[in-house]
Amino acid sequence: MSSTTLAPAPPRYRFYRAAVVGARRVGASLVRVTFGGAELARFAGGGRDQSVSLFLPHPGQSEPLLPPATVPDWFTAWRAMDPGVRAVMRSYTVREQRRERAELDIDFVRHGDVGPASRWAGRARPGDRVALLGPAAPDERTVRFRPPAGTDGVLLVADETALPAVASILTWLPAGTPARVLVEVPDAGDAQPLPTAARAELNWVVRGDGRSLPDAVRAAPLPSGTPYAWIAGESAMVRAVRRHLVGERGLDRRHVTFAGYWRRGLSEEQLRAAGG
Repeated sequence: MSSTTLAPAPPRYRFYRAAVVGARRVGASLVRVTFGGAELARFAGGGRDQSVSLFLPHPGQSEPLLPPATVPDWFTAWRAMDPGVRAVMRSYTVREQRRERAELDIDFVRHGDVGPASRWAGRARPGDRVALLGPAAPDERTVRFRPPAGTDGVLLVADETALPAVASILTWLPAGTPARVLVEVPDAGDAQPLPTAARAELNWVVRGDGRSLPDAVRAAPLPSGTPYAWIAGESAMVRAVRRHLVGERGLDRRHVTFAGYWRRGLSEEQLRAAGG
């Protein structure tokens, strides 16, 4: 009797060590940090709203402190470490990847020194070392933007935290795709060109100017035909827009993708602990 030994399944995600190549402002509230390193040549990004976990060092550390690579459950091991020592973890969307140069960009929303990631981004310098947890295989499930077959138009609704994903999605969309885009930003200076071959109508909503993003969506016509909606940003906003599109506009819930990138009043650690 012969026996067959099955090879272990290849990992879906892996850690990538990288360092800052450069940083620059791209809006009143946004800083774009470029990361590079030989390992990023193997980063299997799928474009669109590809997300990564970024690990940052604490002040005084030369690199982020992570569990050993041999630990099978890195998240449990990371959680068990001293919060004042273990790497700071935050989730971001890749703004752009340049595999031939082993580089990728991440945009940070700056809140001054409020929050460790904002503080780090404001001081980022070439050579600063980080780690990223990202896909080891192409088109992994961390890419959420997936229009169903038969989609003939796209609605994108986002706040500033999801603006990099909006930009990447617009770059990815096939030429001529009808797209209505509504993005809420803290400051008019955060509006920026978003190149695309799609037939896109872009609407900027400046926070504090008298209307909310859900209000702007209510007033906007949907793309005709069979549209697909993608909503991302603050959790309460995302829920309100989804309820409106499905409950009041009658959009098929199977044609709506929604992602709460953050929740007002909670850090990412608190949000993960709450299961949100």
